[in-house]
Amino acid sequence: MPSDIEIARAATLKPIAQVAERVGIPDEALHNYGKYIAKIDHGFIQSLESRPDGKLILVTAISPTPAGEGKTTTTVGLGDALNRIGKKAVIALREPSLGPCFGMKGGAAGGGRSQVVPMEQINLHFTGDFHAITSAHSLAAALIDNHVYWANELNIDVRRIHWRRVVDMNDRALRAINQSLGGVANGFPREDGFDITVASEVMAVFCLARDLADLEERLGKIVIAETRDRKLVTLKDVKATGAMTVLLKDALQPNLVQTLEGNPALIHGGPFANIAHGCNSVIATRSALKLGEYTVTEAGFGADLGAEKFLDIKCRQAGLKPSAVVIVATVRALKMHGGVDKKSLGSENVEALEKGFANLERHVTNVRNFGLPVVVGVNHFYADTDAEHAKLKELCQSRLGVEAITCKHWAEGGAGAEGLAQAVVKLAEGEQKPLVHAYETEAKLSDKIRAIATKLYGAGDVQIESKAAGKLATFEKDGYGSLPICMAKTQYSFSTDPSLMGAPTGHVIAVRDVRLSAGAGFVVAICGEIMTMPGLPKVPAADTIRLDANGQIDGLF
Repeated sequence: MPSDIEIARAATLKPIAQVAERVGIPDEALHNYGKYIAKIDHGFIQSLESRPDGKLILVTAISPTPAGEGKTTTTVGLGDALNRIGKKAVIALREPSLGPCFGMKGGAAGGGRSQVVPMEQINLHFTGDFHAITSAHSLAAALIDNHVYWANELNIDVRRIHWRRVVDMNDRALRAINQSLGGVANGFPREDGFDITVASEVMAVFCLARDLADLEERLGKIVIAETRDRKLVTLKDVKATGAMTVLLKDALQPNLVQTLEGNPALIHGGPFANIAHGCNSVIATRSALKLGEYTVTEAGFGADLGAEKFLDIKCRQAGLKPSAVVIVATVRALKMHGGVDKKSLGSENVEALEKGFANLERHVTNVRNFGLPVVVGVNHFYADTDAEHAKLKELCQSRLGVEAITCKHWAEGGAGAEGLAQAVVKLAEGEQKPLVHAYETEAKLSDKIRAIATKLYGAGDVQIESKAAGKLATFEKDGYGSLPICMAKTQYSFSTDPSLMGAPTGHVIAVRDVRLSAGAGFVVAICGEIMTMPGLPKVPAADTIRLDANGQIDGLF
């Protein structure tokens, strides 16, 4: 099998206008970025409002492991498969961040014969959306410091400026810095730091905004500092929102690309799936729902984080509801959850698979508790055995009463996921129940955290440190008590210990800090050792990325 980049490079892509025509987007609504990428005009997006929505399919996954799950690959494969069986399907994905691309994870354009293309551009600069978000965030930082420098009319307490800087790269050296050194002309020295761009609240706001007016209003609500008498200061107070919206105007138009099979895909936005809600933009999702009969989208990480945030934050704010949910699992990953070392995954081990099944079981149960129909998509790896797949299907049926479909889209493209597509259509066109959220809007913030921890994580209790508890009380006093909770927790476990795999129970979820994301419209609960600026691994992917003699990118995958 050729590498991902070789497969993508060998594909014959359709001109983007042909892809757009398939879903009724006219030439005049496209802003082309070369032959195969275009942005869709704001005016055309607004004209879609009166159209009925198609069916929304959410793709999520078990708790991720180094063995690989293939959530994005399955999303792309399912979209292609739905089109193959005669459904008009559009895919809606997040944009990749440069940090993971040059770090450990690699790109986020799918894999094998289930990719979105042109994959090099998508994984690197694409249409410049992340650069625009970085610039808007940096403009806000500059305006805050400039306000303090010139008389500080708002009486901002420089010890309580919450707005950090961002860059779209993994750079641990920037986590904590001292700024404004060098004398009076450079401002007031203070401690500061950088987050990765995808962790910026600007990114979260960008992805939850309905349109440009909503974007500017949300930006204005972002709390960036406190005064000396502890009053909140917003971006609107420092007059940043107009100029920031100007910088984001073009970026807010969703990006249209295609799959290897020429089917339409909207790729737009990409909030950090820990510190934010980890979903593509509301604008892209809603546009896809208007353009097709089926929209296939994905949530970040495992279902305990990604699907929960998609349902409790994005769906709540945008008025969305999935018609069906696909939970992606692999035999390899379940064996790791059952205690098998990564080096031993090539050997058949039905016993470990059955032990690790507890992780999938909890994810399926959690999603069902939201009132949603579920199917398990088993992403096939070449070393899997028939006995392992048979056992997994039997466990899904006997313990959960759900169907598990073996999918070979990585090797076969959409043809390898037709069985999954048929199962999804059956669920989506069957009986639908109301969406049941994990907690009520009116509940106390601490009770919302406890509900997520106990209902979805299997925790026995929640321990909120005194500083965090004080902040929650302040948020409620200031009128933010009705906001949903965005849990920032390791993706590798239902607990805060990434090494505790499977489906632990009775553990304590420790909340060490909380942050207010008033513009995005949620409160972040930081659990364990989550960082908002990743570092590079000992051997980063960047070591092997280069241009070959023909000027083509090598080593991206």
